[in-house]
Amino acid sequence: MVGKLKVEALKSILKELGVECARTIEEKVDLQFSALENLYKNLNDDELFLKLVIANSIVSYQLSAKGEKWWWEFSEYFSKNPPKGIVAAYSEFLPNSKTNRRLVQPKLNRLKKLEPFLSSLTMEDLRDYYHNMLRFRDHLARVMNSKEDAKTIVFAVKMFGYASRIAFKEFTPYPMEIDIPKDFRIENYTKRFTSEEPVKFWRKISREVGVPPLHIDSILWPVLGGDRRVIERLKKHCEKSELVLQLVSL
Repeated sequence: MVGKLKVEALKSILKELGVECARTIEEKVDLQFSALENLYKNLNDDELFLKLVIANSIVSYQLSAKGEKWWWEFSEYFSKNPPKGIVAAYSEFLPNSKTNRRLVQPKLNRLKKLEPFLSSLTMEDLRDYYHNMLRFRDHLARVMNSKEDAKTIVFAVKMFGYASRIAFKEFTPYPMEIDIPKDFRIENYTKRFTSEEPVKFWRKISREVGVPPLHIDSILWPVLGGDRRVIERLKKHCEKSELVLQLVSL
């Protein structure tokens, strides 16, 4: 009974927050979005920026630090060292990374799979993908020989959405059909409500509340990280900050 009440409270808050609150958190609160804005400003090359963000997403697993630190390390490194080739650049970057130094060779192998696909894309292709992120997910999963709900695939869609918003200066909501990335924070939080598989649980919740899973991830993930700067930004920029804090403390 307690579990059911908690799930009802969760749904009620998410309904009230909606996509607009998720967008505020994404653009004003999430430190990863700020890292991308920093890289965009310094690179001054829209196409390279978008392709780099996709590549970086594909190797964003088994990190040696929190995701926020990794994305800021990526942002600062490539702001100073614009790459000529993705695999060549990461062959230098990853072995010396402070926040992503595990499984370097498998990660480079993933980038070798990805690089021909990225090289084939024009800015027009990238813009089309931003307006049809489901197609982007499907093509990326095929290229990487991964499942469509694999964590790095859906996470790449999320970060590509962030990067496209910055480069194309327009907001396209994430599709309802793209699942939440199942990482440590989300997995632990989900256990408070259910023993169900997290991806399936959030797929169901998102349909009931009318908020796509990737936007639910945006509401939860930054605040669950417990970074003081995130809480400060949330209180400064989000009118419904108390509701968000209530949500993560359920």
